[in-house]
Amino acid sequence: MYKSIINQISKLQSKQVPATGIGLFRVLYGLVTLQEILFLLYFNHLIFDPIPYIDVEFPMIPFFLCAWGVIACFVTLGYRYQFSIIANYILWIIFVNFTTMQRDFDGGFDTFMIGAGFFLLFMPGDRAFSLDTLRYKLSTPFRHYSTYPKPTVSSLAYYLPVIICLGFLYFDSAIHKLFAEHWRNGLGSWLPSTQPYYVSAIDMSLLLNNEILEKIIGYTILVFQLTFPFFFSISRLRPVYLLIGLGIHLGITLSLNIYPFGIGMIIFYCLVVPFSWWRNIGTLLTAKQPALTVFYDQQCPLCNRTVLILNHFDIFNGIDFRNAQEYASNYPALAQLSEKTLLLDLYALDSENRLYAGVDTYIQILLNMRYMAPIGFILGLPVIKTLAINKYRAIADSRTRLSCDTDCLISVPLTDNNLYHRVFETFATQKPKAFSRKLTKILVAIFILQLNSTIHYALIYRLDLDIKKAPISAPIAEASNALIMVSLTFLGITPHALYLHDHFAGYDHILAITYTDKNGVEQWLPFVNEQGRLLAPNWGRVHSMWANIAVTPTINNVRLEKFIMKVTAFWGNKLGLNINDTVFTIKMKKINAPSDWVYDQLHLNFAAPWTNIGSVKWHNNVISYDLPDDINTL
Repeated sequence: MYKSIINQISKLQSKQVPATGIGLFRVLYGLVTLQEILFLLYFNHLIFDPIPYIDVEFPMIPFFLCAWGVIACFVTLGYRYQFSIIANYILWIIFVNFTTMQRDFDGGFDTFMIGAGFFLLFMPGDRAFSLDTLRYKLSTPFRHYSTYPKPTVSSLAYYLPVIICLGFLYFDSAIHKLFAEHWRNGLGSWLPSTQPYYVSAIDMSLLLNNEILEKIIGYTILVFQLTFPFFFSISRLRPVYLLIGLGIHLGITLSLNIYPFGIGMIIFYCLVVPFSWWRNIGTLLTAKQPALTVFYDQQCPLCNRTVLILNHFDIFNGIDFRNAQEYASNYPALAQLSEKTLLLDLYALDSENRLYAGVDTYIQILLNMRYMAPIGFILGLPVIKTLAINKYRAIADSRTRLSCDTDCLISVPLTDNNLYHRVFETFATQKPKAFSRKLTKILVAIFILQLNSTIHYALIYRLDLDIKKAPISAPIAEASNALIMVSLTFLGITPHALYLHDHFAGYDHILAITYTDKNGVEQWLPFVNEQGRLLAPNWGRVHSMWANIAVTPTINNVRLEKFIMKVTAFWGNKLGLNINDTVFTIKMKKINAPSDWVYDQLHLNFAAPWTNIGSVKWHNNVISYDLPDDINTL
């Protein structure tokens, strides 16, 4: 077994594949991180203040979130990749482990993002769709873009993150699901989608009210997760796992209000797409023939850099750049121009042999890039075009040219110093056997960490085995907990026991908050509505705070009062209320979370009546509660 892993690693390491999927994965990972940072900025006071807007304990949080946002932009754009991905990984760990994000506002996907960020440290995320590749080209501007080979990477860069971040996660989750009655009944996807706190604004009743279809979906998810780590790499089955996985997580994103988790999982499927698909997609999207031919001065450093920049963003290959000194004589429309005139501007010919110069050339370039066409139209507007011509003329007339022979146009080959290059290319090439052995040991260690978490929580905990009492097993349990803490913090390895029977059993009542306005009219706080749905933007980690911690099958009044305080202070301020003069009413309604299928259960829960169970008031920024001693008995 050990030798077969080594041999498989050697085989995958030697196989070079397109870097497209990894580049797209990095872009989407950065965007998901950025949207979560914007979410944290919006709910900054709710999440980080002990008392929102009243007791601000961390005034520098917005600054650090903004700094993290800049880093996330760098990751998305692929700018200074190695620095930005390391900084992003550290910031995820700091915010999750040293703020209230983990304790009270678990986003449900924080550890997953940490695990993905860890693997991005060693992935060639800057090989495609990145500004770093442009920076490398600009460092040697006289090397024509066509001389750069298409970026390729080792197939290991695709397989390792998928098997660990998806395969291990799915298998661990499936074992947990086997202990849940509603999952064994095939209703694993149905039950959460019938609970008002968990559904999105999209009504999925058409699917929910079809029992056979829901059971097919539920059992398909179970089989998919149990088999994924063993069969996803088989070429004939890979498209099947790709489509089913995308369908599952797209369904989570659309039907439930934990969209960050759904989107975070979807982006990983960039790494599951068959390699041939990337090649075929590239062939399908790129132009068969350039729609525009642009001529530039080969001995002008600014012109060469401009060409490299424009070609970098011409992702559909709609433009062909040629040096005017060598190719202009082949085109009658250009041959009639003197050399001095030809080198004075940037000229272009379209497919109908129409000639463009200066700013008009740039307009045509933008139009023929397709996705940049709106900017091209704007640049062509009368006033803007006049300003652009003046600026263009000032730059073009003051540019410098080199006077040298062709030897100065030959650039030095570029080098790469990121972790992927040093580990997976340099070390793996120089010492292939040692590389395979070391990587195998690392993978075995990660597998043991995942196995420890799975056995500890999915088996021992589920079987209710108290191993701490036995004198021999007690030290083992402590060591297991210590390993779980390490693997959770730095690798994101955690139990994936989401929405199981121990979560929904007894979940038969939900709470909402209203307030009385100045006119004496009762208004619903923009938090939980009349149906019992958590309204946007109170999704993701805010949903987790209320639906998973404040309101549970067994409500703890201390926790509930804490979060009522946070919600009323936060939304009271957002609505411009004087909370010291506002009375907030706490409402409750009964719902059902059955393990067996019930027709139209979602709307039955929506239609259940609300009853007033108490109220809260603020006085001099101090809250007082009038709530039952034990809400669970109501």
